[in-house]
Amino acid sequence: MKIKRLLVSTNQEKYPIFIGSGLISNLKGIIKKQSISFVKCLIVVDRNVPSRKINIIRKKLYPKKVYIHYLEANEKNKNQKTTDKILDILLKKNFSREDILISVGGGITGDIAGYAASIFKRGLKFINIPTTLLAQVDSSIGGKTGVNTKHGKNLIGSFYQPKLVISDIDFLNTLPKREIICGYGEILKHSLISNKNFFQFLNKNFEKILRFKSPYIEKTIHESCKIKKKIVEKDEKERSLRKILNFGHTFAHAYEASLNFSRKLNHGEAVILGMTTALNFSKSNNLLPSNEFKIILDHIKNSNLPNNIKEYFFLKDINKIISFMINDKKNSSNKINLILLKKIGAPLINKKFSKEKLKIFLDKQLRN
Repeated sequence: MKIKRLLVSTNQEKYPIFIGSGLISNLKGIIKKQSISFVKCLIVVDRNVPSRKINIIRKKLYPKKVYIHYLEANEKNKNQKTTDKILDILLKKNFSREDILISVGGGITGDIAGYAASIFKRGLKFINIPTTLLAQVDSSIGGKTGVNTKHGKNLIGSFYQPKLVISDIDFLNTLPKREIICGYGEILKHSLISNKNFFQFLNKNFEKILRFKSPYIEKTIHESCKIKKKIVEKDEKERSLRKILNFGHTFAHAYEASLNFSRKLNHGEAVILGMTTALNFSKSNNLLPSNEFKIILDHIKNSNLPNNIKEYFFLKDINKIISFMINDKKNSSNKINLILLKKIGAPLINKKFSKEKLKIFLDKQLRN
């Protein structure tokens, strides 16, 4: 299979994304070709990654000195305490800024490892090997790192670009269906905020994509990464355009935090639910035409994506949800900042609404 390559170019770093099958078997060659040198390497690994894959990576890094640290990668462990454990290893093993940290796992692993790399001696070389569909099309691109606190999600973090991203689609074959759905939700988001033609491709081929049929899955990942790459290159620090990537996320982060980051609703599912809520809110405020709303909602339902907040929340939860929405890092006033949709491919940024208006809306959503 032909390997696809994208080059992300930001003010902070220029780095390639490789997309294809069997890439970790050529890890040594890829790193060498990118002229990335190091003596020591710490691999931060999600425990869910098959051990045979880690053994391949370890062998490909020989004769470098390799250390491995395993993570229980979940939202509750995505915190400063987990980060400190990584920093402690780097300090005890006397890593220098010329050494490297490699993340092997999903978005949580990449966020924690990238954050640790960004603050260790003010910047350690970092390679991201995303192993979930969600991480391959979203969190591995753009340099956002961070951890959660009791006050909300991703409130502590940094913008820190990797030296290299390797998206080996062979990792996807071991994913549970729930994780596949999460990644597909992010792909759908990219199409909705940027490219109607891509949405139409998804609408026509979603069954093949969800079964990882070639060449549909490769094209899907590549197109989704291209959308995020273009946005990140224009707005690395999320001053303006990059905000559109948060479509659905203000609701999503509040949903996750309201459930105390429980397994009942993982991040990807929360984003899909948040997008559905944002679509309903866009329509109820006469921003999104009914015909476009129906096309998108039909696709979400046909793809068996989460779409009903009543399966997760009750009327009594509204105040808690609103409280987390107000604390969202994208807000700069006492109003709630939302990314909404005017039509497929045309998002609206910096739309601010009072908490009273959001309360009335959520009340209707949970009653109907």
